[in-house]
Amino acid sequence: MNDEIRIGIIICDRYRVCAGGKCLRALYNREGAFSIYKDKEVKLAGYTACGGCPGGNIEYAPEEMKKNGVEVIHLATGLVVGYPPCPRITHFCDFIHAKYGLDVVIGTHPIPQNYYEMHTTLGTWNSSRWARIIQPTLADEETRLLYN
Repeated sequence: MNDEIRIGIIICDRYRVCAGGKCLRALYNREGAFSIYKDKEVKLAGYTACGGCPGGNIEYAPEEMKKNGVEVIHLATGLVVGYPPCPRITHFCDFIHAKYGLDVVIGTHPIPQNYYEMHTTLGTWNSSRWARIIQPTLADEETRLLYN
């Protein structure tokens, strides 16, 4: 591994009691949105929930994460796969980048197959905007099944 990078993860408040198992497994295996770190050592330096709609913790958590050396914040896959997906997710990206100068990646672990199938049935992601948002966590069906 060539470089080290510190990341923070912000999850949807609906899942505030989540132990982070899928995110941590994906980070360890460099799957989903973490595949961009194939050649880097990654340190998790922050993990929190958004604070609930409309995302009140988005205003403050990145500041603490940045003080702890975070360079990139990942908005967890739960913000994308929940019912309904977070309508503010791109606003969160824009705000965090503008206020704190941090890079923001949408997604952590690969989208689980059961969520992929439901959102496909519902037509949730049938727009170019959502196609771009889910791309880093889409993975192939075999990988998605591992995250059910």
